[in-house]
Amino acid sequence: MMLSRSRVLISVMLLLIMVTFVNLEEAEALELTEFGSRAMRRGDEGIDVAVLQQKLKQMSFYSGNIDGIYGGGTVEAVKKFQQQNGLQVDGVFGETSFKVLPDLKAELNYNISRDDIILLARIIHGEARGEDFRGKVAVGSVILNRIASNQFPDTIRDVILQKGQFSSLMDGQANYYPGEEELQAARAALLGYDPALGSIYFYNPDIATNTAWISRRNFVTRIGGHVFLR
Repeated sequence: MMLSRSRVLISVMLLLIMVTFVNLEEAEALELTEFGSRAMRRGDEGIDVAVLQQKLKQMSFYSGNIDGIYGGGTVEAVKKFQQQNGLQVDGVFGETSFKVLPDLKAELNYNISRDDIILLARIIHGEARGEDFRGKVAVGSVILNRIASNQFPDTIRDVILQKGQFSSLMDGQANYYPGEEELQAARAALLGYDPALGSIYFYNPDIATNTAWISRRNFVTRIGGHVFLR
């Protein structure tokens, strides 16, 4: 049964109001504790890879997309970094590479406010509850990929609040307080980690009811309970 328009409006208003009750200092102080905790090599992916790509780009070793995926471009960038610093050139970013890496600050890919981060974390919680960290980041990435697309609005808030796009706005799930994992997932997506590989749509095939639009989209990947499409 379709939810009434008034109920949806109430849910949206609650979402916007409750953003102010999240601990903003906690959100602002999130640290990327994953970075430096493992050696990274071809085939790895994660927030730490996205941070490494950012740092390599700041030093002009890397020119590819910051996607959190340790592919050929990242391998070559690491080799250049290792060669310049007199290290073993193997394309693996391990302990010796970390020791000579300058302390450069990782930067978000978007000029956003703390409220935007929290709003993104709330929609991640609402849409990806029960998913693992990678699945949560993927949902956040879809929202950011929409900003880059000319098919959608160009701010986090406007993408999230676009009519009829996210079921968690309609059923109120996005109004719940986001946990630290959702905040970290939002930050990971904003740093450029994109497990959704550029997708601008996702759906859960186990619960989706309106599926007519799916045939017009291209399958990209499946992560947990969600299928991601372009």
